Amino acid sequence: MRQKVIVIGGGLIGTSAAYYLSKAGAQVTLLEAHDIAAGTSGACDRAIMMQSKAPGPLLQLALESARMYQDLEEELEADLEYRKGGGMIVFETPEEREAIHSLVLRQREAGLDVQLISAEEARERQPGLSSHILGSTWWEHDAEVNPLNVSFALARGAKRLGASIRLQAKVTRLLVEKERITGVEVSGETLYADAVVVALGVWTPHLLSPLGLEVPIIPRRGQILVSERLPPFVECNMLGAAYITSKMAKKENGAGATESAGVGLSLGQTNSGTLLIGGSREFKGYDLETNVEITRAIGQAAVRLFPALANVRILRTFAGLRPFTPDGKPIIGKVPDLAGLFVAAGHEGDGVALSPVTGKLIANVVTGMNPGFDLSPFSLARFRETATV
Repeated sequence: MRQKVIVIGGGLIGTSAAYYLSKAGAQVTLLEAHDIAAGTSGACDRAIMMQSKAPGPLLQLALESARMYQDLEEELEADLEYRKGGGMIVFETPEEREAIHSLVLRQREAGLDVQLISAEEARERQPGLSSHILGSTWWEHDAEVNPLNVSFALARGAKRLGASIRLQAKVTRLLVEKERITGVEVSGETLYADAVVVALGVWTPHLLSPLGLEVPIIPRRGQILVSERLPPFVECNMLGAAYITSKMAKKENGAGATESAGVGLSLGQTNSGTLLIGGSREFKGYDLETNVEITRAIGQAAVRLFPALANVRILRTFAGLRPFTPDGKPIIGKVPDLAGLFVAAGHEGDGVALSPVTGKLIANVVTGMNPGFDLSPFSLARFRETATV
């Protein structure tokens, strides 16, 4: 008999889990409270960038996911707007240069052949960069993709393989019997399953806390500016070193408003020609309102690196909630002490890059196959172990 699996959440991670579980032969039901990619996955950038990942288990997962992306358009028979154009992290100050040099050394030790290039070469690779920059990194294998296209394509792929997809279906309770998850309550209906995968991003703790489970995922707001349509402007994925240092900082102590918001430049261009200009990393609960002070600071960071952007119109701003964990790694795998319950959440800004590999890992774990990776660094149990030290 086919294993019955319920996946809760219709973003990048949930649709990926549904697709790879269906591919593994499970009978899958995907439940989404709103629509596919209606949350964080519809309010993020396009980057599949390895340089922004800390060396270690996270980078290894990201490299495998990047490999999977290369064949995903053909596999899903969909246009994902996948493009491998490389990536750069630009540094403006001696302090940023030192931090990025240190990061690059560790990445090289991990097998990522990132180059450090001069300011002159950076401007050759990416015309329009300011004359004051000190240099940048370069890695030719960084890529980008449209996260909306990916989410919908994975959902369609799962459906072709027999999955049932139910939208406007909010799960209100997980069913437990003798320390085992047996199903869910959704829209006044009870659905039973052999396993349940929770892929709700920042909302994951809300569903699991009634079971006495502490899941240390909190929302980290990221604000993004959308420009008018422009001719081709960005040649590759662009990040400012300040954005990377804010991403890798676990705490901000005594910082000013924009510093504590983790403001730094991330820049990409959509197929339609608009620029996505980010970003910020703010702890403001579940508030999705944009903030004028922060969006102004993002715009100033963009103009500082690309002076020509001073004359470009901004059409709108929006914010998304990134699921942050204390150690910067997602939670992937089974939940201790509750058989049949699995979590795939907490990817913060790495959900785009890690979507394929996360779905495949969850599918392998749920169906009893070898995941192919040591998942202990991503286990929910790691936080319990840390708390007892």
